[in-house]
Amino acid sequence: MVTNAGVLGRAAEKQAAAKIKRATLHDEVVSRLRSMVLEGELPPGAKIPEQQICALFGISRTPLREALKVLASEGLIELRPNRGSAVAMVDPAETAALFEVKGALEELAGRLVCARISDEEIAELEALHARMVEQHRAENRAAYFESNQLFHRRLVELSRNPVLSATYDGFSTRILRVRYAANYNHDRWDESVAEHEEILAALRRRDGEDLARKLAEHNRLTGEAIMGHVGGGSDRR
Repeated sequence: MVTNAGVLGRAAEKQAAAKIKRATLHDEVVSRLRSMVLEGELPPGAKIPEQQICALFGISRTPLREALKVLASEGLIELRPNRGSAVAMVDPAETAALFEVKGALEELAGRLVCARISDEEIAELEALHARMVEQHRAENRAAYFESNQLFHRRLVELSRNPVLSATYDGFSTRILRVRYAANYNHDRWDESVAEHEEILAALRRRDGEDLARKLAEHNRLTGEAIMGHVGGGSDRR
C-alpha cells in the first residue's frame, strides 16, 4: 500500500532535485556572464546580445534575464526599460570613491585579523601567496589576478567580522572590472608582489597597526594605478 506520506516524500525529493538543478544553472549563467564582462568580451557600453548569448549558453531568456539582474545589482550591467541591457560604463569618480572605502575596510580588517587569526590560517595565506609568486614568475596574469582577489578576500574573512566581510565583498565586486582591465606595468607588478611579502610579515608578527598601514598603502598604490588607466593617464599599477 502506498501512503500519502510516501507519495509526498517522493514528490518532495523531485522538487528538491529540480531546485538544485535550477540553482546550479542560475549560478553558472551568472558566473559565465560575469566573466565575459570582467574580461572585456563584453566591453563597457556594449548592448547585451541576449539572443546570441542564449544560443551560446544553450539556455532560454528567463535564466539569462535573472542573471542580468544579479549583475545589475553588482554594478556591472545597466537594465534599460524597453531598450535591453548594456554593460555599465566605468565612472572614474565613482571608482575613486570605491577605492577610498575599500582601503578603509582593509585597514579595519588588518587591525582585527591579527588578534583573531590562527597559525594554521596564516599558513593558508602563506601558501596562497606562494602560488601567487609562482604565477608572477610564469607571467600568468589571469591566474595571478584570481589568486590575488582570493588572498585579499580571505584575509578580510579571517577578521571574523561578517558585516565587514559582506561589505567588503560588495565593494570588491564593483571594482573587479577595472582591476582586470588595467594591464599590469611589470615594475608595478613586481612591487605588488613585494608588498604582499610585507603584508605577510606584519601578519606573522600579529602587528595589527603595521598590517593596517601596509594594506592601506597597497590599496592606495593599486587605486592610483587603476585611476591612471581609467582616466587615460599612467598605467602604473
